[in-house]
Amino acid sequence: MRDEPGSPDCRLVIDAKRSLEDVLRLIADLPHTDHMRRQLLSVYNQLEGMHDLKRSGGANVSFRSADWSSSAKS
Repeated sequence: MRDEPGSPDCRLVIDAKRSLEDVLRLIADLPHTDHMRRQLLSVYNQLEGMHDLKRSGGANVSFRSADWSSSAKS
């Protein structure tokens, strides 16, 4: 099933996650890369969290600001 982005922010996150998946696949058989793979997986999981935040908050969440906060200020 193909992922269809709902926004430019989602497109960036999906592309970044796919790039990390490619890197993880490429280094999977290299020796002594366990720590590096764990770090990359951690970054992947952070991106997944950002994507979840965007999906749940929709247009009210923008990654274009330094604090990724809701565009509606309190």
